[in-house]
Amino acid sequence: MKSLGQTFVILTVLAAPVVSFAQSNSGVTPEQVRAELIQLEQAGYRPGDGDNTNYPADIQAAEARVAAQNGASGYGGMPGGGASASGAPTAGDSMKPIYFGQ
Repeated sequence: MKSLGQTFVILTVLAAPVVSFAQSNSGVTPEQVRAELIQLEQAGYRPGDGDNTNYPADIQAAEARVAAQNGASGYGGMPGGGASASGAPTAGDSMKPIYFGQ
């Protein structure tokens, strides 16, 4: 039992720096988050209106408007507004067998 206790203490001492490093400051203050939210609301995004039917499109459009107001370039982010048709069947593929062409 004594060796189990010693092992636990040693592991705790070794894990302490890892845990403290993981909780380091991310560099974004609460004031910056509030300012970004205010910019999004002024750009037309309403997070608390209860209508979540267009959620991703609404916030992406507001972020694009804020980026345009701030003079940001179009570099990075999600191309095409985040829409993707990956894996969607084409018109003639519905009746082909699974291993067609293999």
